[in-house]
Amino acid sequence: MITYEYPLNERIRTLLRLEHLFDIVLHFASAEGPDEHHVALVTLFEILEVSGRADLKFDLVQELERQRQILLSFRNNPDISEDALSGALYEIEQASASLLAMQGKIGQYLRENDWLMSVKNRAAIPGGVCEFDLPAYHYWLNHDTAYRQRDIGGWIKPMLPIRAGISIVLRLLRASGRPEAQVASRGNFQLMLAGRSAQLISLRLQNAAPFIPEISASKFALNIRFLGPDIDQRPKQVGADVDFDLTFCNL
Repeated sequence: MITYEYPLNERIRTLLRLEHLFDIVLHFASAEGPDEHHVALVTLFEILEVSGRADLKFDLVQELERQRQILLSFRNNPDISEDALSGALYEIEQASASLLAMQGKIGQYLRENDWLMSVKNRAAIPGGVCEFDLPAYHYWLNHDTAYRQRDIGGWIKPMLPIRAGISIVLRLLRASGRPEAQVASRGNFQLMLAGRSAQLISLRLQNAAPFIPEISASKFALNIRFLGPDIDQRPKQVGADVDFDLTFCNL
């Protein structure tokens, strides 16, 4: 199955973007080549930009505390595993404590590093980090692997509490809904929400299904149009019926 997620507010949109960026930076940071480490560093700069919202840390702490209170209400419930509940509560409490321990603005230690900011500014220019533009960066990229990995790990580590908080919130959000089988007649699907609240819409298709969903939503209605995956010309709406699973997620 292939899953398409559509956030219904700016807060969830930001969390999804950061989740995606953290996955990329950690993947390339664990590699050994200088090109992979360049990608990791540029992605870390993207995380710095996206996480620049002053209230992101507060939002995560607040949401984690809300979820902790909900889980606490399940104490002594015979239908709930006490071990699983205790494990979830511990994970939330640890993530909250790590977030609260973060000092100052997210990523401020990166902004105060003049060398990193020089790389960040040049990386925004196409081809701007050539060796003749940034010889010091060229020297760093040609240093041994362990040296680069140590530096990148040190730059990423203070941001990891943000990743942990995001991971918990999005995992709980995704688990909050149940998939419903739907059919888009001739590639078009519309659903009146009638007061139904959601923060995230998840749509699943079979991997082999040659359809790409174009999703738009408001507080009144959800519209999905399925297009053909033609990358050589403008995609067109398909004329066939499309089977898919639709999930409304809300914390």
